[in-house]
Amino acid sequence: MDRARITEKKNKRIERILTLSSSPHIRDKITVGRIMWAVIIALIPAMAASIYFFRLRAIELIAVCGLASLVTEYLFLKIRGKGSLNEPSALLTGILLALTLPPSFPLWAAVLGTIFAIIIGKQIFGGLGYNIFNPALIGRAFLVATFPVLMTSWVNPFTIDAVTTATPLGLLRFQSQSTPLMPLFLGNVSGSLGETSALALLIGGAFLLIKKHIDWRTPLAYLFTVALLSGIFYLINPLYGSPLLHLLAGGLMIGVFFMATDPVTTPLAKQGRWLFGLGAGAIVVIIRNWGGYAEGVMFSILLMNAFTPLLDRYIKPRVLGGR
Repeated sequence: MDRARITEKKNKRIERILTLSSSPHIRDKITVGRIMWAVIIALIPAMAASIYFFRLRAIELIAVCGLASLVTEYLFLKIRGKGSLNEPSALLTGILLALTLPPSFPLWAAVLGTIFAIIIGKQIFGGLGYNIFNPALIGRAFLVATFPVLMTSWVNPFTIDAVTTATPLGLLRFQSQSTPLMPLFLGNVSGSLGETSALALLIGGAFLLIKKHIDWRTPLAYLFTVALLSGIFYLINPLYGSPLLHLLAGGLMIGVFFMATDPVTTPLAKQGRWLFGLGAGAIVVIIRNWGGYAEGVMFSILLMNAFTPLLDRYIKPRVLGGR
């Protein structure tokens, strides 16, 4: 009996030490919520640049899209009986959508795009982690299809009261005019709120890379492909635009660092991320040079999002401890 009691006490002591639970067994302090907040922090330079160049209109669009995204997700979760907001992914979607809009875009239309992004782009698939496409880009695609004129009406920085100009890519594509590189780098050009300042986006992208919240393979493959192909076409015909112009202009930087690196809609394996970036970069150059639109970042990422399940099916990450 004494031996049985001793054995029972030992078993109880072992049970207190060992915790039996389902995977994952290795946990980290980095949560989904913290990563989302880090991405929002990384967008602060781009938001600050948009406010500097486009004044009050930038504040209005960012605030309206952010609030609409939170309200929409909260109500949809309540309807589905899935609890309430516990991470800022909806806010991030609203901010990203706002930064892809022209400064003169109506606030009511921005709300419609945000609702579409949250419900159709995210919640209808089951919520965070189940969406197939990037929600912010789904919202922008909806607005491009619904309000094509409003989505291609551009204004100069500091003069948002009237439509006065075309974007650098529009000037290059339809008027064969090249924009100086320094305004493109700093952001003193027409365009969507968050895409004009390459410097601000590079600062945010560097922050995410240093913190290891995004993988460097997709951005590197994306940028390399755009630089290589645009450089080849520039040597053939300078009217196609220089590689630096294609890298700095349009929504390439915000797409590369903040949308193409979305862990939910991009491949899991390292080789798959290389292929994702290569494919997206090639699509951008093709659309910019021969497509009906001057820009192609949105289409390139959405198309490669569609290929992500196929890449994950045939290119699988190596199992820990396996060959």
